[in-house]
Amino acid sequence: MQRENHLRLVVIGGGPGGNAAATGAATLGAAVTLVEDAIVGGAAHLWDCIPSKAMVASSTRLAAIRMAAEVGLSDAGHVGLDMTRLGEHLGAITGTLAKGATDMLRSQGVELVSGRGRFADANTVEVDTEGGTRRIPFDVALVSTGSRPWVPEWAPVDGERILTTRHAYGLPELPEHVIIVGSGVTGVEMVHIFSSLGSRVTLLVSRHHVLPHRDAEVAAALEENFLERGVRLYKGARAESARLIGGGVEVDTDDGRTIAGSHVLLAVGLTPNSEDLGLDAIGVKTDHGYIEVDEWQRTSVPHIYAAGDVTGQMPLSSVAAMQGRKIARHAMGHEVTPLDYGKVTQAIFTDPEIASVGLEEVDAAAVGRKVRITKVPFAANPRALIQASPRGFVKVVSDPATRVVLGGTVVGRYASELIAPIALAAQARLRVDQLVETLMAHPSMSESIVEAAE
Repeated sequence: MQRENHLRLVVIGGGPGGNAAATGAATLGAAVTLVEDAIVGGAAHLWDCIPSKAMVASSTRLAAIRMAAEVGLSDAGHVGLDMTRLGEHLGAITGTLAKGATDMLRSQGVELVSGRGRFADANTVEVDTEGGTRRIPFDVALVSTGSRPWVPEWAPVDGERILTTRHAYGLPELPEHVIIVGSGVTGVEMVHIFSSLGSRVTLLVSRHHVLPHRDAEVAAALEENFLERGVRLYKGARAESARLIGGGVEVDTDDGRTIAGSHVLLAVGLTPNSEDLGLDAIGVKTDHGYIEVDEWQRTSVPHIYAAGDVTGQMPLSSVAAMQGRKIARHAMGHEVTPLDYGKVTQAIFTDPEIASVGLEEVDAAAVGRKVRITKVPFAANPRALIQASPRGFVKVVSDPATRVVLGGTVVGRYASELIAPIALAAQARLRVDQLVETLMAHPSMSESIVEAAE
């Protein structure tokens, strides 16, 4: 590829942020080297986002088959589970995506270097490769090394009985009874996966409800589904210790309980992969391991950027990728607007699915902002009734004076897809009457968005 200038960009970390920055900068004419010590695609492809959502898809399908009698199908509940085949399926998806990302980078002229990268000085990256140490000079660098599950001191993780989420995808057998510690996004997705596959599940909820930072009405819809599945919810119970006992595990909580199961799975947060990068030596500031950045994703060393989980900002693959695209343009001297984190679309892949964008009801109440909230339940939606999926609702949040759409929430089947029109409306500052004038297909779940706007 013919280069338009001589800017040299080195990217450490081949996850969504690093890939997007490398591809974007190469397209604009930079000479780009990407350093990755695992597979291109990063933790999102290898351990986190994609494998978990693939397991959600398989477990949801299995649960739907087992409930087929509700829509008039008989003898459909005898489908079994093959954990080996499921693992092979996850591996095939990971391999396909990694190959696609690698091919894309190479097609743009990005040099890929396999190994562990670190800063030798403020303009040189050293990489430990199979052939020895290589030094790569740069004009601009990006750190996008991601994060990993945080492991509390009281949890002796062994990868067999006491697990982090990264051990959940390669289990040889389905856990008989898994105790899940942590009721945030990752925790509730794990509850959905294992309860759908057929495990008994106990969820430890340290607060008053699951998803403590979300609307209580949203949490209630999810808890209702969990209880129907037979999930045990222990609220106000914080885990204090875990231990192997016999062929299983025990977990002690701060309210005096001792809970026994076959496995315990920790979903209690993340820790950044920022150690051993040489950041301190070149003056890149961190806070509890997270790299500090400005609105342009620049670190305290202006020609070194950081993106994704390692910055401690919203830990979403979509956010990291958007940061990477903006970094590429900013580093190449193009005009860029900072990322508006208030309009990031988020989804939780449970049953029902949960998706939101922009200003939520709980956020408006917290800051005392006057908003108009309109809600339509899916129980009145023909498509939802056809699919025997009436649980959930659509909420649209708008400004009462201007009628501009500020955000919204969807709880129900396909919520992660149905949120798109609301996200577009919030991003483009459309009014609710413009949503009303949009003709949706009939029957469709999306009709409820129009009804909420109306």
